[in-house]
Amino acid sequence: MAVFNTKPDREPFSPQGRFDEDYLKSWLEPLVKEPISRFEIFTLKGDASDRCYFRVHYFRRSAKNSSIIVMQLKEPVPEKEPDFNRMQKFLHHLDIPVPEILHYDAERGLLFLEDGGDTHLEDLARISPDSIIAWYQKAIELIVVMQTRVTKNMQPSCPAYSLKFDVEKLMWEMDFMIKHYIMGFLKRELGQNEESKIRIALLGLCKTLAEEKRVFVHRDFHSRNLMIRRENLMLIDFQDARMGPCQYDLVSLLKDSYVVLEEETRNELLSYYLQRMEQEEDRQLPRSPFLKIFDWMSIQRNLKAIGTFAFQYMEYKNERYIKCIDPTLQYIRDTIHARPDLEPLGQALKQAIPGLNTGTGNGINRS
Repeated sequence: MAVFNTKPDREPFSPQGRFDEDYLKSWLEPLVKEPISRFEIFTLKGDASDRCYFRVHYFRRSAKNSSIIVMQLKEPVPEKEPDFNRMQKFLHHLDIPVPEILHYDAERGLLFLEDGGDTHLEDLARISPDSIIAWYQKAIELIVVMQTRVTKNMQPSCPAYSLKFDVEKLMWEMDFMIKHYIMGFLKRELGQNEESKIRIALLGLCKTLAEEKRVFVHRDFHSRNLMIRRENLMLIDFQDARMGPCQYDLVSLLKDSYVVLEEETRNELLSYYLQRMEQEEDRQLPRSPFLKIFDWMSIQRNLKAIGTFAFQYMEYKNERYIKCIDPTLQYIRDTIHARPDLEPLGQALKQAIPGLNTGTGNGINRS
């Protein structure tokens, strides 16, 4: 999940940090070319990640206040450049708006990054709903660039080059959901036949998705991974990108567990994406096949998200994501209700997930 998916919770600086003020001053003063009088360091409340994050405010003698983000990797990797660094360099070279890497200390496992601020697309969607279309169109423009320019310039040096959403990866995520959500969070004791029926249904879904043409996908392209920086967006949490269906990032954005868009807004934005891709590729994109994969992809993506939310609670007693499960289940209910071709999968899932049996769905029928 997100690198800066944090709010500036004013928690005291954690002693687990592998740095202190003297260390910060030793490399930061030469960078800013000015003496630093003092620091304020806060531990950030991060998302589902094994990395630690800190916000460092530093005050120059000129009284100008600036800040940086410190990402502390789980373990130092002295002889290996992290995927985050390699991905950042690749995307930055292609003019994708990603945070600048200011300093990297391999021996300590520390990355010092440009601070993207505290305002996410999620925040803007809540406080300024009238501007939501324009900002989401900007997000879709980023998706279009990633699927065209970034995909066409893919190189082996980019970590995403050799990673893909194949059947194995997609099913791993479904098994993760079964283990941590159905059997863990819901405490359902699945019999061998019941579990087999669910896995067979999900396998059919994953095989269909894995057959799609692959493009560069961010993998976690939702409202908490898009920062508002002046009048533009900054993309974060990109280190796990891989190759997958063009619908993947669209699903992450338009069927987001954190911001639920109106159906009319979602359809308008889908049309905007199709229009932009037709302009870029100079060809017509058939709506019906595209929407089928969008809906099928949303089932897999939303189930994967629910598995992650459940894992955070079961493994770490992290209750932050429990409230996100219901709206994500609603997406699944609506999609199953709208698509007759998902009925067999829906029946298998409903037997194991009681929450899918409530409500009638309000999606637009795709048949």
